[in-house]
Amino acid sequence: MRPVTVITGASAGIGLELAREFARHGHALVLVARREGRLRELAAEIAAMGAPEPVVLPIDLALPNAVAWIGNALAMRKIEPEYVVNNAAFGLVGHAAALDRGEQLAMIDLNMRTLTDLSLAFVESLARHRGGLLNVGSVAGLLPGPGGAVYYASKAYVVSLTEALHSELRPRGIRVTCLCPGPVPTEFQARAGVPGDVPPPPFAQSPARVARVGYRALMQGRRMVVPGLAMQIVAALAPRVAPRSLLLAALDHRASQRAGKVGIESAT
Repeated sequence: MRPVTVITGASAGIGLELAREFARHGHALVLVARREGRLRELAAEIAAMGAPEPVVLPIDLALPNAVAWIGNALAMRKIEPEYVVNNAAFGLVGHAAALDRGEQLAMIDLNMRTLTDLSLAFVESLARHRGGLLNVGSVAGLLPGPGGAVYYASKAYVVSLTEALHSELRPRGIRVTCLCPGPVPTEFQARAGVPGDVPPPPFAQSPARVARVGYRALMQGRRMVVPGLAMQIVAALAPRVAPRSLLLAALDHRASQRAGKVGIESAT
């Protein structure tokens, strides 16, 4: 079985840049997302670089049988994962009671259930190839989340799961890393209708830089990485220095200022 790197949410943003980064380092890719046209454009771009042309799997990862479908598609092509990159996710901005409950439950399904399924489905092939698992979390998973309660909670789950898998799978030669970016200018802001909502550098990082940092951390076998020194300081110090009540109040105030605005992250 030929080893490949499976990247979900590869049609835009961080996922697209992760695909480019892995391709630059010679990995054969399988690109997974809903938007087939964008995936095929990216596959053609990567092939034009001289890298192997990626396999394109257009699928809605929110479907209950999505991971089984991916497994069957790989087996039919006689390929298996050496690396799995779980990037597909979406976020909803606003107070939880005001947001659509069905959409929030769908967010839980994609951000948590599907990520967990993909994290565990190919452990045997990851071990055979001594590969790895890169789960894209967020600095949001390290902070309280008024104004995005379910999204923040879903990313906290990703952080907790990935840290545990880092320890559990290490004896089998599998590297497991949680990539926790802060603000990144992607489709999240455009779809949210919040122009200019991303802070300027050094807090914001480009998708390309986030992808480079994530790839390097995975290859080094690091448990977690937060791109950018400014966000590393925020992630490390804010929960320890500022009282939890103060953090909650500050984030709740910011959420109230943009109440009613809904955004979807560019991972899908």
